[in-house]
Amino acid sequence: MSMTLAERTAHKRNLVRIRLARFGRKNQPVFNIVVMKAKKAQQKLPLEVIGTYNAVPLPQPLHDKSPPVKDISLDFHRAKYWLGQGAEPTEKVAWLFKKAGILPSFWPATAKLTQQVPSPVVEDVKEVQETPVEPVRPRNDKKYR
Repeated sequence: MSMTLAERTAHKRNLVRIRLARFGRKNQPVFNIVVMKAKKAQQKLPLEVIGTYNAVPLPQPLHDKSPPVKDISLDFHRAKYWLGQGAEPTEKVAWLFKKAGILPSFWPATAKLTQQVPSPVVEDVKEVQETPVEPVRPRNDKKYR
C-alpha cells in the first residue's frame, strides 16, 4: 500500500508547534511553554502561553536527600486543546507532557532524549466546580428597600 501525497507531506503542513521560549537571566533560564507558528522566531509573540518551566532545580536543605525539584506550571486544558488541534510538541515539551501525564508513554520516542518516563508523575487531575456567589450582598437596612 503506497502513501498518498497528502500523507507523505502531512508533517510539512503542521503550522503550529508547542515549544519552549527562553527568558530569565544568564545562567538562570526560565522557559515559557508557548504555542507558536512553526516558522516564527523563538522570541516573537506567541499565539498563547500555556505554562512555564523553571529548568534550574529549587534549592533544598542539606539534610534532604530527595531528587531536586524543577518547577513546572501548565494549563492542562489548553495543552490538550492545542494537541487536539494538531499542534506538534517539540522533543523537550513532549517529554514534559509525558511527565505530566498529558501524552501517553508510547508517544513517538525521541532520539536525543534518552530518559524514559515509566509512569506519569502527576496523579489524576480533579476538576472542582465552584459554587456560584451573588456578586452583591443584599443590605438589610430599611431605608434601602
